[in-house]
Order: sequence, then structure tokens, then C-alpha cells
Amino acid sequence: MRPVHITDTTLRDAHQSLWATRMTLADMLPILPKMDSVGYWSLEVWGGATFDAALRFLDENPWDRLRIIKRHAPKTPLQMLLRGQNLVGYHHYSDDIVRRFVHASSRNGIDVFRVFDALNDIRNIEVSAAAIKECGGHFEGAISYTVSPVHTLDTYLEYAQELKELGADTICIKDMAGMLTPFRTAKMVSALKDEIGLPVHVHCHYIGGMAPMNYLKGVEAGADIIDTAVVALAFGNSQPAVEMIVAALKESEYDSGLDLDLLFEIAHYWEGVREKKKLKRGVTTLLQMEVFSHQVPGGMMSNFISQLELQKASDRLPDVLAEVPKVRAEVGYPPLVTPLSQIVGTQAVINVLTGKRWSVVPQEMKEYIRGYYGKAPGPMDDEIVAKVLGNDKPLAPEVRPGSLVTTTYEQVAAEIGDLAHSEEDVLMYALFPNEARAYLELHQQGAERAVFLMGEEANTVREEDSVDVNQIRELVKLLESSDVSEIVIEEGDTKVSVRKGGGIQPAEFSSEVSPVAQRATLSGTPVPAEGGRPASWRTVVAPMVGTLYRSASPGAPPFVEVGDIVAEGQPLCILEAMKLMNEIVAEEAGVIREIAIENAQPVEYGTVLFYYEPVA
Repeated sequence: MRPVHITDTTLRDAHQSLWATRMTLADMLPILPKMDSVGYWSLEVWGGATFDAALRFLDENPWDRLRIIKRHAPKTPLQMLLRGQNLVGYHHYSDDIVRRFVHASSRNGIDVFRVFDALNDIRNIEVSAAAIKECGGHFEGAISYTVSPVHTLDTYLEYAQELKELGADTICIKDMAGMLTPFRTAKMVSALKDEIGLPVHVHCHYIGGMAPMNYLKGVEAGADIIDTAVVALAFGNSQPAVEMIVAALKESEYDSGLDLDLLFEIAHYWEGVREKKKLKRGVTTLLQMEVFSHQVPGGMMSNFISQLELQKASDRLPDVLAEVPKVRAEVGYPPLVTPLSQIVGTQAVINVLTGKRWSVVPQEMKEYIRGYYGKAPGPMDDEIVAKVLGNDKPLAPEVRPGSLVTTTYEQVAAEIGDLAHSEEDVLMYALFPNEARAYLELHQQGAERAVFLMGEEANTVREEDSVDVNQIRELVKLLESSDVSEIVIEEGDTKVSVRKGGGIQPAEFSSEVSPVAQRATLSGTPVPAEGGRPASWRTVVAPMVGTLYRSASPGAPPFVEVGDIVAEGQPLCILEAMKLMNEIVAEEAGVIREIAIENAQPVEYGTVLFYYEPVA
């Protein structure tokens, strides 16, 4: 007998893939003891997008969530997804922050750390791997699997060997896009077992429907552990259903030994949660099945659809899907996993919507091309590199990207000051400063009044006592069902803004919104000689639907004022759009003659933001 072990992803990857990471701790608690009694190899409960989503959308402290889960599921090892030097964020953090975060995660309840890097660049794994070994955690090194001319079995084996040399306890094949096929799985598992010699963990997303076959062939080839989710949160962009996999392996040498009756009891609970919240099941559509052609992961596909709907350009989805592989090839075939999926995907959307390929380039794409995210898997297009970087030079090969980030824990602690009451609070602020500050301020002081902003009128609703979390949630419900676009909750000098569809954040501006901040360079458009404006004036218009912010952070001065002379490339404003912060910059030198939009106002595609007059 060689029974397969099973990791349950219901509490992390499954609801991140299907429910937009909106599962609350209250949803989990009633069923945790039974999930803990199943006999899973591990419960994946933390990491990935669950950290910032808890802060951003659920008004939950992610550290509290982890500690409470640990208390209610003490028998089963708890697992998290760690993005190497990116931790649970979207850019590199300093070595000091990485080490402290890993140790804090361990002492708060994490036993198994699945660590991946979007580029399979071992330099981005080194610090977190060392920290995991220091605190006695289980280091599972993950290979970001993709298909391209430069990704071969040999390259994956080389990377697996590097992970082993860093002390990996297990190797995970991370098939985030659902691109694995059964016979590739068998070949890869066999090679890893023979040449690396560590236990192999296979992680597949269902998407195109091959995941169950991959698991069967992988187990036959020697895979030790596989990932599944409860049926209510399985299939589609998620993992295969645990009930199906356990039943399929019954009476074989790979029988997991898990109790199907108990699994179905747990499934009925989660089905009730799904029905109560009116959440969708995981399904595979034709568009998802075509992943074997367009290679776009399910989560990335969902983001495309929502982005294009906002831009009133849903009909351009086929064009975007055709553009993704072109962009990916031009920048060295990065695997489409966070944050590279966002960077490549955003570039593809911009190329299609502007109609001018590579005329507008997000800052993150520039940094990737320079090497700040790590080494590209393959060669990049020389013309694209020259066009994007200009006179900038790529990072020297001997420089580890993470070493360039030098922010210390002490610096971050000084910034957040007395709002932080623990190392965990400081680390939360280090990773997501605006979201953490808003959360800590809200929970330290409470909120005494809410201001409903309706155009130029402000009606104030006063409460005799401070507004608690449940009251705030009721206000959010009212907001979503009304024509009101924003609620601002004030307490002394503290302001917290709740915007329709935008979650809770500091009022005025949130300077760091995941997953990618985008820098857009716009050319001026001549202004018709009407409305009393001279014909020499030009316009800067909104390239997409969004919200305009005139400054870089709360309390910071505006980027520009009327009468300012701006240079080419100088920032003019921030446009929050598609969950991204887009820095709008001047394409040519000029004098700002008129600012057409007030701070924090929503704008439509093509809305005039500034009038300026070019200068020689």
C-alpha cells in the first residue's frame, strides 16, 4: 500500500479562486473541528491574497484569523502560500521584513510554507527559505509550471535541485494555470522522484478539466501529496473535489483512507454557506477550456473580463487573449502567476485599448524588463527592451533584486508609531501600509459619525455611541444599494473612506493598491477653439474608467497646480482604475492651464482631466 496524502485548499486557494477571497472567519469556525478530524496532510488556510483581502474587504486582522484557526484546528498542520521575497504582497520586501514575517507566521500557527517565485528565480527564494529552516517550519519549494519554448523538463529539474540545496522538505509542482496534462505530470513526477529524491506534492487547478487525470497519473508515478477542495468550492478555477478523488482511489494501493461520510457532512455545511451567500459554483466554460490555446489562468481571465466591462470594451476580450501570448513572448516567457500575470495582462489590455502596442508601459513592466523582479526565463525582444528602457540599464546579473530593498523593521515601526501594538501589527503595516493603518485606526478609536457624500451636499448621521463593525457593514450595504458613491467615517483627525466597490481605505487617497501600480503616459489632444479656451491648449484625458487623485498620498501636496510648468514625464495625477493605481504623466513639456476634475472624483473613459499649453 502507498496511500496518497491530501491537502485541503478550501480555506485559502479555493475561495480565492471562486469567491474572490471573501470567505470570512465566521464562515470557517463552525466546521473547523470536523475538518481538523479528517486526517488531511495539511490545511491550506493562509497566504496568497487572503492576507490583504481580510484587511481590504472583510475588516479582519489576518494574524487574528490565523491564531483562531490554529486554536480550532490544532491537530492538522496549517499551510500557507508565500511568494518568496514578495511574501503575501506584490513586490519585493527587504530581507529584514522577510525574515521577521516568516518567524511571525510560524509562531502564530503556520507549519508548512509553500514558497514560490513567479520567475522560478532561486535568488528570490533564498531569504525566506533560510528563515523557514531557522524557525523549524516545513519548507515546500514550489515550481511555477508553465508551457513555453524555454521551459523544459531539464529546467524544472535544475530549479528543483536548487530548491533542495536550500533545504526544501518537499517539492510542489504548482500548476496555477491548469496547463499540465496527464502524461506530462507522470513524466515530471517520475523525474523529480528519481533525480531529486524528495516527496512530490502536485497542485492543479481544474480549469480545463485535466486535473483529476493529472492526479491519477501523478500518483501512479510516485506523487506523495495532492491538493483538493470541498465540492462546494471545487472545479472551475479551483481544485478537484476531495470527495471525487477520495472515492476514485478507494480499493487501490493509493487509497487515502479518508472517511467519505465525514467529507460529505463537511460538504453539506459548505454547500449551505454557498447557497446562503448566493455564491457561484466552479464550472468550466468553453473560454476556460481554451486555456490550452491562450494559456491564460482562470483568475487572470476573470480580471480581464471585469477590467474590460469597466472600460465598456467587453467585445475586445478576444483581442486581449490574442495579445497576451505576444506580450509574454516579447518579455521572455514569464509564467503567468502573481505578480507577472498582472504585469503581462495589464500590458496586453493597454496595448489593445490604446491601439498602439507598447506606447504606454506600466512602471512595473519597466521594472520587470530591467530585472527588478528577477531573471526572465528566456531572451527578450531587443526592440521592445530598447523602446521601454531608453537610457536605463538592466540590473547587473550578479545583483540579487531583493537586496535593493533596504527598508528596516525599525523604520516601519517608527512610521506606524503607537497604532501598532505588536510586531505583527508592524509587519501588517510594512506589507500593506494604507490598509493596515485604516484597520488599526478604525479598531483603536472606533468611529463616531458617518458622512454620506451626495454631490455637494453632506448629510451627517450621528450615533450616540461609536459605530461598531456591524454598524459599518450595514452602512456599506446601504451604500451598495443606493446612488451614494462614498461614505466617510470620521473620528477626530482620523478619516476612513468606504467607496462603492472599493472597500475600506483612508479617506482622500490610498497610495498603494494591489496588485499592480501602473504608470500611463498620455499624449496631448488638441482642444477645439470653444468655451473660451485658446486653440493652443491641449487636453490630457482619462484612458479608462476610474477615480482621480491629485496627490500621491493622504496629506501630500497635489502633483500640479494651475500655472505650473511641467516637464516631459512629470506626474500629473493618479487614476485609480481596474484596482490599479495609474500614474498619469505628461508626454511633453507644458503649462497647466486648467484642472478639470476635483480630487477623488470618478471619471469616465475620455474625460478631460487637464488643459495645458505646450512650451517649446
